[in-house]
Order: sequence, then structure tokens, then C-alpha cells
Amino acid sequence: MESRMNAWTWGLLVLLGLIWGGSFFFARIAVQHVPPLTLVFLRLLLAALALHVYIAGRLDIYSILQARWREFLVLGLINNALPHALIFFGQTRIGAGLAAILNATTPIWTVIIANYFTSDEKLSSAKIAGCLVGLAGTVVLIGPGISTESEAPLWPLLLPVLAAVSYGFAATYGKRFRDVPAPVTSAGQLTASSLIALPLSLVADRPWTLAVPPVDAILAVLALALLSTAFAYILYFRIMAAAGATNASLVTLLVPPSAILLGVLFLGETLSLAEFAGMALIGFGLVILDGRAYRRLARTA
Repeated sequence: MESRMNAWTWGLLVLLGLIWGGSFFFARIAVQHVPPLTLVFLRLLLAALALHVYIAGRLDIYSILQARWREFLVLGLINNALPHALIFFGQTRIGAGLAAILNATTPIWTVIIANYFTSDEKLSSAKIAGCLVGLAGTVVLIGPGISTESEAPLWPLLLPVLAAVSYGFAATYGKRFRDVPAPVTSAGQLTASSLIALPLSLVADRPWTLAVPPVDAILAVLALALLSTAFAYILYFRIMAAAGATNASLVTLLVPPSAILLGVLFLGETLSLAEFAGMALIGFGLVILDGRAYRRLARTA
């Protein structure tokens, strides 16, 4: 039976959408002063430490980490270290709103990947339609970068999409952690991914040679790690417990508008008509994938 959403859980969902949309906003500020790989490491390390503090005394995390560290390394790579790096490199050239829209294709890639790597999540006609509409929106967004006459490079647009593909693989791989409490899974993958990001940051960026970033960049890093990662995970767990995973997944539709709003209000960003059209197509594709709107219409028909 589908869990009901009351005013409180809707409020939490909107708050989570704003916080996760804020991750693109904070990243856009931070990458102007902190190299992407170092930013990935700082985000993951600080968020991991915060979740360890949150879990301490509540759950037995360390025995699970010891027993399944290889799996946590894989999950940490494809769900944190790699996609965060791709998004941050992309955001050195594109704004928060556009990066969020492109990354919102994650559920589409998840459906496609799950069709080939799972036995119980095959493509249906509705899923195929949702994927096609969402992918059409992606083409609308990255199309100008493909044109030989375009001054804007293509690679910053492709990186958030590749991050979404990585998240899709992570969602499929993460099913093996169903028997692990969600906070432990989050803390475990953040811990593992911070260990992956550390040597990359040291070798690529030599952070000890970097200038101290300005206060706004430091605050953006802290907000990215503690608010948009650690606290966002905790909030997501609360919503899932209260309203179920399916209702919690609706946050995907709220992240791009939140990132766009923050980018417009505080960073002076704008979106073209084509970018709004691409966002609308991706959003419509996600609604088709979700399926609940169609089922409700069918019940009232």
C-alpha cells in the first residue's frame, strides 16, 4: 500500500529538494577557488565524519565496514567519488541550474541500467516512453554544444550526464545493501570514497601549494559537506521512514528548480528558452517513469 504524504512530510521533501539543489549552488561557488578533486575529498571526508558522529552509539557500523569494505569501495567510487568529480569539473564551466537539470536524468539511466543488470526491473512501455522523453530533453540541452558553430564546449555539458549514468549504476549495485541500515550504508560509502579521493587530490592538486580560499568558498565547502550531504542523508532517511521510498524519490523533481532559483537569485545565472524546454522534457519523462499520475487518472476515469 502506498504511504500517504501529509503536510509535514511534504515540507520535509521541499526542504530536501532545496538542500540538494543547494549542492549545485555551493559547488559553483567553491570550484572557483578549490580544485574539483580537492573539493570532492573535502566534501566526502567532512560528511563522513559528521555521519559517524550521528551514528555513534546507535548502530554497529564498524563490524559492517570491516566485513564489506570491498563493496563499500565500489559503491563509494560510483556513487560519490566519480560522479562528484564529474559534476565539479563540469561546474567550472556551467552554472548550478544547468548542472542540476542534466544530473536530474539519473532515474532515467537507472531504469535503463537496471533492465540489463537485474531480473526484476525490466523495461515496460511506460518506462520506455519516460526514458525517451527524458533523453530527448537531454539532447535539447546538450545539442548546442554539439554544433560546430557553438562557442561553448560540449564537455562541461556531458560531465553531469556521465555523473547521472554513474549514479544509475550505483543505484543498481546498491541493492546488495538492502540488509544494511541506510545510515550505515551512507557512512560506509562516504568513508570509502573519501579514501579514494585523498590520493587523487594529493597527486593532482598538491593542495599544500594552494592559496587559502576566501571565506565564501570555505563556507560553501562546509555547506556542501555538512548541509547538502550529511544532513541531507539524515533528512532523506526521515522522509523514507515516514512516507516510503517511492514518495521520497519525488525529491528528484524538486532539485533542478531549487538549483535554478538559487543560481538566479545569488549568482546572476540565466537559462535560455531551449534549456527550459529541456528541463520540461526531463521533468515530464520523470513523471512518466514515476507512474503515479497516470494511475490516479486511470482510477478517476
